[in-house]
Amino acid sequence: MLPLLRCVPRALGAAVAGLRTVTPALPLRQLLQPAPRPCVRPFGLLCVRAGSERRPGLLQPPAPCGCGCGCGALHTEGDKAFVEFLTDEIKEEKKIQKHKSLPKMSGGWDLEVNGTEAKLVRKVAGEKITVTFNINNSIPPTFDGEEEPSQGQKAEEQEPELTSTPNFVVEVTKSDGKKALVLDCHYPEDEIGQEEEAESDIFSIKEVSFQATGESEWKDTNYTLNTDSLDWALYDHLMDFLADRGVDNTFADELVELSTALEHQEYISFLEDLKSFVKSQ
Repeated sequence: MLPLLRCVPRALGAAVAGLRTVTPALPLRQLLQPAPRPCVRPFGLLCVRAGSERRPGLLQPPAPCGCGCGCGALHTEGDKAFVEFLTDEIKEEKKIQKHKSLPKMSGGWDLEVNGTEAKLVRKVAGEKITVTFNINNSIPPTFDGEEEPSQGQKAEEQEPELTSTPNFVVEVTKSDGKKALVLDCHYPEDEIGQEEEAESDIFSIKEVSFQATGESEWKDTNYTLNTDSLDWALYDHLMDFLADRGVDNTFADELVELSTALEHQEYISFLEDLKSFVKSQ
């Protein structure tokens, strides 16, 4: 009886192993590819069946790559196509790049750039005006429903021009330097790209507060004035206060041009880093 019981688990294990089937791999979306490419390489563990010959998989030591370098690193056909796509994309982006170097702001502003963050500094009659913005997530989304291009229109003309319109913060510090008046500004979406009257403002003030100078982080406990329900006369005085210090419509237009150039520059740099990463061993 004891030998017979020992044979039961073995028989059940063999029966279950015989019923195992190969599960197809799910498609993998290739980043920045114009169309998704299905994965044609099943994972190594899914290729093994009871009694079948083991096939090479991802868990086995990689064979020398097909490029001939002999490094043994993972070089796939998808990586090769990815690098070729990025090479063409970088070349096209550099063709349409308007500014090889960042444009300068009029009005005596000094520019400091730290990655995606830029700071403009200007000193006027004992006051220091600092404008800070970040180009991350600064391009408004494009909406469908625009007029379809004509048949004779080129593909380059069909793509809308991307414009960076970042939120920006204005800090005004007096000569005593104890505290700064901080104005959080933004570009309303309905004002972007529209030709309005000359007196219309292309940017708006969202919030106003006082913050202590010399501190790395602003305190949320300080009172913040939201302009949504602000008296229009007080709001106009705040806009005039900024205009007297060089933050007006001309400044806002030039800031859009600067931010767009910086965003495009950083995008090309990102594509180059991505290409190097995918291509590296």
